[in-house]
Parts: sequence; C-alpha cells; structure tokens
Amino acid sequence: MSSVKAYGAESATTPIVPLTIERREPKPHDVQIEIRYCGVCHSDLHTARNEWGNAIYPCVPGHEIVGVVTAVGSHVKKFKVGDRAGVGCLVDSCRECANCKDGLEQFCHSGAVFSYGSPERDGSGITHGGYSQSIVTHEDFVLHIADNLPLDAAAPLLCAGITTYSPLKYWKVGKGTKVGVLGLGGLGHMGVKLAVAMGAEVTMLSHSPSKEKDAKRLGAHRFVLTSDAAQVKEVTGYFDFILDTVSAEHDYNFYLGLLRTNGTMVCVGVPPSPTPVAAFSIIFGRKSLAGSLIGGLPETQEMLDFCAEHNIVSDIELIRMDEINEAYERMVKGDVRYRFVIDMATL
Repeated sequence: MSSVKAYGAESATTPIVPLTIERREPKPHDVQIEIRYCGVCHSDLHTARNEWGNAIYPCVPGHEIVGVVTAVGSHVKKFKVGDRAGVGCLVDSCRECANCKDGLEQFCHSGAVFSYGSPERDGSGITHGGYSQSIVTHEDFVLHIADNLPLDAAAPLLCAGITTYSPLKYWKVGKGTKVGVLGLGGLGHMGVKLAVAMGAEVTMLSHSPSKEKDAKRLGAHRFVLTSDAAQVKEVTGYFDFILDTVSAEHDYNFYLGLLRTNGTMVCVGVPPSPTPVAAFSIIFGRKSLAGSLIGGLPETQEMLDFCAEHNIVSDIELIRMDEINEAYERMVKGDVRYRFVIDMATL
C-alpha cells in the first residue's frame, strides 16, 4: 500500500478537506494512473453530504477521472506507461452474470463496484475516487482517451457524457429523430451536443429564457420556453424522444404530453422525491417513460471514440482543488457552465 494525498468528506456536515488515503500496489492486471483532472458531478455533492443516505466516511468523491498511466501490472495488455487513460463511475463487477457478459457492468446482478463509496469485492476496504493524486484499477475498467481530446474537458465525458450517450444510442436516436432535451446543465449540454452529432433535430426545453443563446451555441436547432403556452402548444405531440436531465421536482405528465405516438421520455436526472405519473399520460399515444443509468465499459469506450471523432468535449470551468467547497455551493445555485473540473496539479 502507498499513501496518497486526497480531498474528501469526514462526515455529512463537514466540508471537503485534505486527507491521506491508501492505494494498493498494482496487481498483475492493474493500471496505476496519475490523475491530472477530475470532473465534479452533482453526485459527488449528494454523496459527500449523504443526501442519498448511503455514504461511507471518509468519502473521497470523483468519478470523472483522467490522467496518465504511471505503472502497469505484469499481465496488463491494454495499456502501457505514458498512455492517456480515464476511469469513470465503475471500477469492478462480478464479470460472470448475464449483464456483465453483455457489457452492462453498471447493472451487475451482484452489484457493481463504484469508483467511490463502494465496498471492494475482496473485502479490502472502501473505494476512493478521483479527488486524489492517483488511482489503481483493473485494466478492464480503464478507458483510452484519444490524443485529440483535451484531457481537462474530456473528464466529464466519463459520467455526463456516457449518461446521455447511452440512452440516445439505446433508443436509436439519429437522422430524422425529433429530440427534446429537458434541462441545460452538466447532463443537458452534453445531450444536445451528442444528439446533434448523431444527426437528430434537437430542441432545448427550458424554463429559463436566458438559456436560449447558449442552447443555440451548443448546436440546438430550436429552443422552447416551457412557461410559454404558445410555444408549448407548437411542440405538443411532436417529439420522438425526450431526454429528461432535470434533478429538481417537475411534472412528468406535462412533458409526456409533448411526445408523439410511440414516443419515449427517458429520465437520467434524479428528483429528490417520487413523481406521480397518470396512467392516461402514457396510455393515450402508447408512450413510454423509461430510465437509464450510465453505460457499461464497451459503450463508454465507444462514446469516447465517438467524441474524439466528432471533437466533442464538455464545456468546463477549471478550478483549484481548494476551491471545491465553493464549487459545491455554486452547483447548488446552478452557477456553473456547465461542469467544474479540478486541476489536480493544485492538490
């Protein structure tokens, strides 16, 4: 084991502070990565403050991790020292269940091991995330980052990118698909970029008129102010697919009304309390309300390669490690365009 500098939460009510954690020495199939940048996901804040009720302390968040390989185990074949590499939300799974064998490790039947706050499968401790100097992970859960992607802006692809790419791919969004993206934040802005690159007609759905200019800059073909009855009427029964990225309370029934017959709305945002859905909202029009998590390792690599091909990265604000508590407060207020990324050189 080796001691590594990190930042984390020691309780639900205390700020993120400097810590020292232990990382294992690389095993035969492990890759050691010097972390250069780590994206800041809203999940980090929820977990650090135990807002989902499952936090284990000390908690070192961070699952949008990019850097450079500094050591590899003796049996590693996919990476070599000096490679650009990333680690996303997953660091292990059983590898044996039907979902794992299908490349859907996020749905591992015995429970995926997440990058932070998860018990290791071998009982050796709790995982710690990317707010740290380095990470050691089995090569099967390490991803290649193409040379043409700037590392800092590529970091959020490991969560925000795959969270939006996966449902767009699964529901076969492409040329001729009318897509509505609900909410322009860390997830929503990636949803717009990816859906446009896939060839869809993309409409930003927002209650904030100030978002229109940015939505168009990101590539949205249309902007609909959801508080404007006339604009909403124009798109009622219009969309084939709606990507719902909103984590605040909102009325699913209202947005289901914007779907055409056989349309689908997919939730990737997580509101704080259950949302009532009227049966008639889906019965009339044979509509579907679905959910999507992240993606498995094969699909995450596919997403990174797609982003490299289309020069897609996140819009970021680079921060110092010691600015993380201020960044959390700004996230709560929605004051970020559109993802904070920590420069780990400041650790």
